[in-house]
Amino acid sequence: MSNLKAVLGPTNTGKTHYAIERMMGHSTGMIGLPLRLLAREVYDRVVKAKGEQAVALITGEERIEPPRARYWICTVESMPVHKRVEFLAVDEIQLAEDEDRGHVFTDRILNARGTAETLLLGAETMRSVLRDLDLDVETMARERFSELHYSGPAKITKLPKRTAIVAFSIDQVYAIGELLKRQKGGSAIVMGALSPRTRNAQVDLYQSGEVDYLVATDAIGMGLNLDVDRIAFASRSKYDGRRHRWLSNAEAGQIAGRAGRFRSDGEFGETGDCPPFEQEDVRAIEENRFEQVGEVQWRNSSLDYRSIKTLIASLARPSGHPALRQYPHALDEWVLRRMAEDGDIGPNVRGERYVRRLWDLARLPDFRKTGHEGHGRLVLGLAETLADPDARLGDTAMQLRLENLESNVPDIASLQQRLAMIRTWTYAAHRDDWLENPAYWREKTREIEDRLSDALHAALTLRFVDRRTTALLAGLKREDLLVTELSDNGEVTVEGHVVGKLVGLQFEPASTAKTLEGKAVRSAAVSALGPILAQRLGELADAPAEAVSLSDAGTILWQDAPVARLAPGPDWLSPRLELIGAEDAETHRKDAALKHLEEWLAAEVLRVLPTHARLKSGESGKELEGMARGLAFRLLETGAAIDLREESPPPHVTREQREAMKAAGLRSGRVAAHIPDSQKPAAQRLIAILQASQTGEARRVAPEGAGSFPLDGEWPERDLHSQGYLRFGKRAVRADLAERLGWEISKRRKEADKPVFELPAELASVVSCPGDEFPAIVKGFGLAPAEKDEETGAVTKWRYLARHRGEGGPHKNKPAGGKPPKGKGGKAKTGGKPQSRASHARQPDPDSPFAALASLLPPPPPPKPKKKKKKKSAQKAAPPSQPEGSELKSGSEPDTSPPASPTDTPSKPESSS
Repeated sequence: MSNLKAVLGPTNTGKTHYAIERMMGHSTGMIGLPLRLLAREVYDRVVKAKGEQAVALITGEERIEPPRARYWICTVESMPVHKRVEFLAVDEIQLAEDEDRGHVFTDRILNARGTAETLLLGAETMRSVLRDLDLDVETMARERFSELHYSGPAKITKLPKRTAIVAFSIDQVYAIGELLKRQKGGSAIVMGALSPRTRNAQVDLYQSGEVDYLVATDAIGMGLNLDVDRIAFASRSKYDGRRHRWLSNAEAGQIAGRAGRFRSDGEFGETGDCPPFEQEDVRAIEENRFEQVGEVQWRNSSLDYRSIKTLIASLARPSGHPALRQYPHALDEWVLRRMAEDGDIGPNVRGERYVRRLWDLARLPDFRKTGHEGHGRLVLGLAETLADPDARLGDTAMQLRLENLESNVPDIASLQQRLAMIRTWTYAAHRDDWLENPAYWREKTREIEDRLSDALHAALTLRFVDRRTTALLAGLKREDLLVTELSDNGEVTVEGHVVGKLVGLQFEPASTAKTLEGKAVRSAAVSALGPILAQRLGELADAPAEAVSLSDAGTILWQDAPVARLAPGPDWLSPRLELIGAEDAETHRKDAALKHLEEWLAAEVLRVLPTHARLKSGESGKELEGMARGLAFRLLETGAAIDLREESPPPHVTREQREAMKAAGLRSGRVAAHIPDSQKPAAQRLIAILQASQTGEARRVAPEGAGSFPLDGEWPERDLHSQGYLRFGKRAVRADLAERLGWEISKRRKEADKPVFELPAELASVVSCPGDEFPAIVKGFGLAPAEKDEETGAVTKWRYLARHRGEGGPHKNKPAGGKPPKGKGGKAKTGGKPQSRASHARQPDPDSPFAALASLLPPPPPPKPKKKKKKKSAQKAAPPSQPEGSELKSGSEPDTSPPASPTDTPSKPESSS
C-alpha cells in the first residue's frame, strides 16, 4: 500500500482536523498550510497537546523553532522539506492552480514526502490531475458534515443574523460595513490586507456575538472557522491582480462552503447588485460538482546556481508534461531578470553563494501589493546593499526604514499601508544572513506590527460598529425608499436632503453630511450615482475638442469642471493623465475617457508648441548637426531660450547650422538661442503648466505680451528661460527682442566706425523698456558708458569694454593684472589659431528624456571642404577666434563682453512679435 494519500472533499469535511490527528499519532511530523493565520491557529492547537518544546512554527514572518522540536507547523512556502519526518501533509492542494503561488504547491505535491505517511488535502477537483501526474496515490473522498442550500437574493438590510457578506473591493466592503453600522448596529471586517492579529481580533468580535454580521473579501474562503449560517455574495466578479473576471463555480463553492459548521446546514445567496446564480451553478455548488483541474502551475526546482544567467535559464526550463504548466509572469523571476539587467548588480554575477543571495532577495514577498515595478524598486534597492553574501543591513539602516512606521496615524488606509511595510521588514528580520542584529529586529518588528494591528482593529471597530445607529436613523430604515435626484447644476438630493454636488466625475459631500444621518444618506447617493457616472464617462469619451480645456492648475476641464489632472510622465512634454473621481466606475469606461483626453492633450501640445512637438517626434530637426543639434536638445529641456552669454567659451554655430536651425523653427544669435513660437502668451502658459506638472514645483508665467518686464527678485533663471526671457540687470527681456536690440547696437557701432558711439534713446522701445532703465540693459551687452551729459548725467556715448577683445570669450586669457597680453608694438594679442568652440561648449544632458531625440536624427554628414580665404589687412580683419556677431556674446555681468569687429556686417534678426 502506498504511503501517499489524497484526502479530497469540500469545506466542512474535517480534512485538516483529520491530518492534525494523524500527525500527532507519529513521533515526528510536518504540515504545510496555505495561510500564516491558519498556521498560527494549528500551532496553538498542537502546542496545547504536545507542549511548546515539541512544536515549531515556521512562516515567512514568524519563526519559533525549539531545539528539540518534533512537529513543524508551516506555511507551504516555508516548509523545511529537507528535514526527515515520519508524517507530512500539504493542505489546500487545489492552490497548485494559482498563478502566483501554484508552483510551490505543485512542488510539494511532487516532491515532499514523509517517511511513513504523506497526506495531500484539497478539493475534489484535484482528483484527475493527480492521476495524470502518474503519482502512486491513494485517494479518499470525504463528504460534508452538513448540507448547503441556495437561499436566493435578499437586501442587505433584510439579511438574517450570523450572515457573512462577501465583496471583492475595499470600497464595497467599507460601504456595506457602514450600511450595516447604520441599520444593524455594526459588523466585523475581514480582508486579506489585514494582519493576522487584526483579523483574529475582528473574527473574535463576530464570534463573541458583539456584532451579528461579518463583511469579508474572498479571504473568508480559506483558513477561517466561523459560526456562519449564510454567505451572501455582494458581487461575483473580482480583480485577480491582472484582470477583472467572474468567479468560477469552484471558487464560489469554496466561499459558500463556509456557511454551516459541523452538523448545522448552511445557506448561500446574493445581495445588493450581485447578479443571481444560474440554476446549473446552484446545483453544482450544492452538490459539490465542479470541473476537474486539468493542469497545475509548475517551475523547475533543480536550479543551476553557477551564474545568474544559468539560474534564469534553469527557471525557464519546461516540464515536458502536459499537466504541468509553466507560468511566465512570476514576480520573483521578473525581479531576478531586472537584477540581471541592472549594471550595478547583476549581469556578470557568478558563483553559487552570490547567485543564491540574489535569488533569495528576488523572492521577497510583495506584501505591499505594489505590482512588479513598485516591488522591483524595493528589492533592487535592497540588492545594492545585500548582493554580497557577506553583507548585512546595519542597525542604523534598519532604524531609518522603520522610524516612519512607528508614529500613530488615525485612518485605516494608512495603517494598512504601514502594516504591509512592516511585514516586509519582519520577513527580512527572519533572515539571519540579511541583518547584523536579526534577533533584535525580530522583536522590534513584531512589536511594531502588534501595535499597528491593534490600532487598525480599533479604527475598524470605531468606523463599523455602533449600536446606537438604528435609533438615530429610525426615519431611514428602509434602503429601498430612498429617492435620489440630480439637478442640472449637479446638486444631489436624497429624500429631499441636499447631500452634496457632483462636479465633473467627483462627488463632493455637503458640509451637512457629517452627521450619522448625513453619512447614511450620502452612501445611498453614492450608490445611486453609479449609472449617472457611467453616462458622464461616455459623454466625456466623445466630447468635442472645444468642450475641453486646460486650467492653470494643471487640471483638464470639461463643462467647466475638472475631470483629470496632469501627473509626471517620461518628460515634461509627455505628462500622464489621471481621472479625478469616478473611482468605482467600470474600468473600460474610465479607460475610454482617459484615452480621449490624452489624444486631446497631444493635439493641444502640437497646436500651441508645434516646434517642440515636431522636434520631439523626429518630424523636424533631422538636418541638425554639431552645435546646432546640442542647442536643439537644450532648448527642448529648458522650454524656450538659452542665454548664450553664460556659455564659456560661447558656442560656435556656422551659417549653415543657423539655416538648419531656422528650418527647424529654432534661432541662434548673439546673446540667445530660442524658439520663436514658444514666446507667445499661449505657449508660455502651456510650458509653465506642463513643466510644473512634471516637477511638482510652481512655475511663473511672464506678463502677457511683454517685450520686457521688471524683475521682483523671485524669478529663477529656469523660469525666465522657459518663458523665453533673458536677465538684463533688474529687467527681463524677451529673447527675440534682445537679439533685435543687439543687432541695432551692432549697426550703430559700425555706422560710427569708432570705438565710441551713440545709441539713440528710441532704441528702448525695441524691448519695451522705460528710458531710465535702458542703460542697465545696454550694459548687459558688454557696453560701458564713454561720455555723460554734464548737466543730466545721462549717458550720451557708449563703448565696448576693451579688456575682453582676446579670444575665448569672457573670463578667458585674462592675466592677473587685468590687462591683456602684449604682442609686437605693444598691441594686445588677438591672433593665433582659433580654438574649437564646439568641443568645449556645453553638451546636452545624456540623462535628459530629450536625449532620445538623438536616436531620431540621422548621423551628421561629413563636413564640406572649406575654401581658403584671402588674408585681409590687420586693421580690418576680425579676430579669427570670434565668429560673426560674437561682439555681443558676453557673460552674465554687464562688463564682460568682447568688442565687435569693425568689419562685421550685422544681420537683422527676426522677431516673434
